[in-house]
Amino acid sequence: MKALGHRFPQILLVVGAPLLLAVVELFHPHPDDLLGVDARTWLVVHYAQIPLFPLSAIAMALLVRGREDIPATLCRVALFVFAASYVAFDTASGVVTGILVNAAHASGSPDAWRAAIDAVWTHPVVGGSPLVPAPFLAVLGSIALSVGAVAAAVSLKRAGSSLTPVIVLAASSFGIAVFKTHAWPGGPLTFGGLAAAAAWLEWERARKEDRQ
Repeated sequence: MKALGHRFPQILLVVGAPLLLAVVELFHPHPDDLLGVDARTWLVVHYAQIPLFPLSAIAMALLVRGREDIPATLCRVALFVFAASYVAFDTASGVVTGILVNAAHASGSPDAWRAAIDAVWTHPVVGGSPLVPAPFLAVLGSIALSVGAVAAAVSLKRAGSSLTPVIVLAASSFGIAVFKTHAWPGGPLTFGGLAAAAAWLEWERARKEDRQ
């Protein structure tokens, strides 16, 4: 298709960013005890997520490019909130705790660092511990992602997209909320689903442009 080739760089971002994030999150450790986590893997995953969360938000916003209705505007606003809150959340609960775990083991007295690590890990705003019922930034980001995806789905359906990909787009955005984690299965299912929906929607858009 001519339209697909012409817009390949944009399609690469729209599909590739959430797909790469889904792959990265397959390797996200599930820590029972942070002092026992593989700190290298933990940090690599969380460093990678810092650019991939906003890139995935941009990718989703590009799905409604050219749309000026209220759902499209709501989509863009919600995805900005998702990117801002999730980068802040993941930097603190992921990168900061990983750096502290590394330093704890390097010190030779890791248990002496437990209180400092737990102060971040169990924090009610930026914490990542399952012992914290609802770390604020994680909840805000998860809600914003779902609002953005549902709003995009509504706008795209109004624009003539077929029902199946917009349902996949909306439904997959709830994976993190349902599973309460962006590690497996929540994150990979969420962003993998968003990538699949994006690929389908871009293919439909390209077919429509080729017929015009």
